[in-house]
Amino acid sequence: MLQRCVTGIGFGTWAWGNQLLWGYNPDVDDSILEATFQQAVAAGLCLVDTADSYGTGVLNGRSEELLGRFLSALEPARRAQLTVATKLAPFPWRLGRRGLVKAFLASQRRLQGRMDRVQLHWSTARYAPWQERPLLDGLADLVEQGAVREIGVSNVGPQRLMHLHRHLMNRGISLASVQVQFSLLAPGPLQPGGLLEISRDLGVDVLAYSPLALGVLARRPGWSPTGLTPLRGGLFRRLLPASEPLRQTMVSIAEARGVSQVQVALNWCRSHGACPIPGLRRPGQVTDAQQALRWSLSVDERHRLDESSAATTVRMPQNPFQSA
Repeated sequence: MLQRCVTGIGFGTWAWGNQLLWGYNPDVDDSILEATFQQAVAAGLCLVDTADSYGTGVLNGRSEELLGRFLSALEPARRAQLTVATKLAPFPWRLGRRGLVKAFLASQRRLQGRMDRVQLHWSTARYAPWQERPLLDGLADLVEQGAVREIGVSNVGPQRLMHLHRHLMNRGISLASVQVQFSLLAPGPLQPGGLLEISRDLGVDVLAYSPLALGVLARRPGWSPTGLTPLRGGLFRRLLPASEPLRQTMVSIAEARGVSQVQVALNWCRSHGACPIPGLRRPGQVTDAQQALRWSLSVDERHRLDESSAATTVRMPQNPFQSA
């Protein structure tokens, strides 16, 4: 029986193999990532998320390869507590009901057969609506065949979620989760009639990726970006000044509770019914996620953060494939 993450905390592996945004160095990072993974599982983080497109250039697929290696070393009891999810990209050449089968088998090999949930990485509704349903049906076929236990979607909005959920239900297949960018700097899913409300009504878990806004929400007011890749540094220089009042509110709550700013950001997602999946690259980052599971925001604290988020005029860039 798979453990549902719901409003727990999982973790993501986008950075594993990504040199462009995260500066991945296999000679230095792989042993650190393995220690991070082991600590995350021991800490009770309930879901690990990856994708077949994670890893830049010749390192494409590296995230799944590393995760597969780390999973194979786990004791069976530890593995049973974890939901392993990957995402398959609907690239233009992946067409028809069997368009993702080859990609699925490749992910399965990289993950050494240890996969519980397969997700469509993004919706093609905005640019190739005819491509999406056959691909989703192909993933549903895999569930019916027993090749994987659960199916999920990613980067879809409330309208598309209702459509895809209804289509799968007509086949007798449940949609386990929807993954979307959600943080104090990307609060869009909170809108009335938005993704969080619709997901709750449908009984679909929400996985919040980038809950720390690529690390911006982990930085104290007054911090200046240093040692970042050019892409991430540019984002920080744009977001840090505009988010200063928001981050000051976070610090105020964190200091009053004796917790970290990161824990406040993660628990804000949880307070709205989402399961945050922060990217983890260092064992020290696991500690914040583990400790965040031990407490919850009060109604007043959540309200203060909601107001401060709403007053922040600059937002995280939206995923270009996000559908309505």
